[in-house]
Amino acid sequence: MTDLLDRLRDTVAAHPGRTAVLAGADRLDFAELDRRTAALARALRERGVGRGDRVGVHLARTADLPVALLAVWRAGAAYVPLDPAYPAERLAHMAADARLAALISADGLPAADGVPVLRPDAAADGLGVPPGRRAGGELPDHAHPLDPAYVIYTSGSTGRPKGVEVPRGAVAALVTALEASGAYRAEPGVVGWNASVSFDASVQQWARICRGDTVLVIGEEHRADPARVAALLAEHAVTDLDLTPSHWELLREPLAGARVPRLFMGGEAVPERTWRELADGGVDALNLYGPTECTVDAVTAPISGPGPHLGEPLPGVRLHLLDEKLAPVPDGVVGELYLAGPGLAHGYLGRPALTAERFVADPVAAGERMYRTGDQARRGEGGRLEYVGRVDRQVKLRGYRVELGEVEHALARLAGVRAAAVTVHEPAPGDRRLAGYVTGAVTAAELTERLRATVPAHLVPSVITVLDALPLTPNGKVDLAALPVPAPAAASAAESGAGGLAGQVAEVWGTVLGVTGLRPTDDFFSLGGHSIAALRVVHLLRRRLGIELQLRHLLDSADLAAFTATVERAVAAGTAAPRPALTARARAAGA
Repeated sequence: MTDLLDRLRDTVAAHPGRTAVLAGADRLDFAELDRRTAALARALRERGVGRGDRVGVHLARTADLPVALLAVWRAGAAYVPLDPAYPAERLAHMAADARLAALISADGLPAADGVPVLRPDAAADGLGVPPGRRAGGELPDHAHPLDPAYVIYTSGSTGRPKGVEVPRGAVAALVTALEASGAYRAEPGVVGWNASVSFDASVQQWARICRGDTVLVIGEEHRADPARVAALLAEHAVTDLDLTPSHWELLREPLAGARVPRLFMGGEAVPERTWRELADGGVDALNLYGPTECTVDAVTAPISGPGPHLGEPLPGVRLHLLDEKLAPVPDGVVGELYLAGPGLAHGYLGRPALTAERFVADPVAAGERMYRTGDQARRGEGGRLEYVGRVDRQVKLRGYRVELGEVEHALARLAGVRAAAVTVHEPAPGDRRLAGYVTGAVTAAELTERLRATVPAHLVPSVITVLDALPLTPNGKVDLAALPVPAPAAASAAESGAGGLAGQVAEVWGTVLGVTGLRPTDDFFSLGGHSIAALRVVHLLRRRLGIELQLRHLLDSADLAAFTATVERAVAAGTAAPRPALTARARAAGA
């Protein structure tokens, strides 16, 4: 199959003036994209970067980001995304673990001893290779399919994030398979790049530049505001949008009445209600399943017909449902899902034992490997592949893969903590959160603050409970089932400085956020709120007060006082409006 850079060269030659990248006020056509990526790639090569090397990319969501990723590939190397939103300690560990040959950064961070740092607009300066570096030479004409394309770090059960190294042939196979399956239309589209570059779903979005699509980089200021995302999709006539089901719940109301792009849903299971709403509304949507170790997507299904299911393997993917002895299970029986084919990663960077444990011999295809996903599934009615659960303690929250053991390790390392345990609780249907439990001379507030400085936000529990001792099973292990249900601390009207309706609004905030002592000037998101929590606030107030209240009302409010004023106006206006209907995008001919 054709390497993506070869496909990019064909696109540049055939359509130099077509728009390749849209990002804020910036627009790059394919000719300009080719010029900028070639210049940065030569600068990398001049500094000794070559095939098999790894280059860190620490950039904001601007036009510089796709330029840098493509330049790394053109230099023959693999990129390592270093999300600026991650804590400095996490970035430093990833940079050291990946043994970077170079770093592309607009601000020089994260610093790494002896690693050359290039700005995204760097060009070859003709000064030659620094002492101690090998000569890079000209840009490689062709890449080998086994050359690494990227290393993405995922949560690790031992507390140490693990880097998944994916070859270029696997990325080319992904794009080819999505084209063959009909997920990608034949004609060029406008793709909304929505996922974080540290999330493997981003590969399926930005790499579509190489096949001639236009990629719209959705900036951070838009990603946090569903109304602005909806306006951006309409402004640029976006045809394809990748997102998690949780994010769809945020966008659903702003998109009501508008033409909805083709939705690529992945990262977590699609709830029954969401599936039915999309299917009944005729919205063009796909359910995508695949672990990072199998290059983003391996199984897909149109969101239509019967309820949620995984679908069927993409072309070239082999899927096995096996028991503990690696024997196939019959229909209706739960088995562990194994995947094989051209999308398999090389393995975990610098961790051969873990690689051997998860990538095992395929009993069907001699000499081939398969990946043990840890997911349980079964063939249900009509042969539909249905997701059942996990065989370990890995969970999916808002699209992120989270190892509960990593969060436990992060808590246990904090001064004053004697022991730690982490579970998932669901204070309201669909609102799944991390709950931490610790013992020691500490407070929940100080632990939360210190934890935010060491791990990404999606690994910080929404509530931490300090116990005298963790409950144990008879064999001395932590009895997770015996941990108490986290008790949300509702703010009283006196604490929030108000009674009546204002007190009710403050109580809902306190219940959802698990905080006390709310003040009128408190900001919802600064208190640890997130998109799903915001939806829960709106839902609770709609049900309790019978009012017309939309998600944007909370997102647009500067603080508790401003939101309370909005609720008061909604109460004065009357009863709640019905849930807005969706408008399906007309399917393209042959799609």
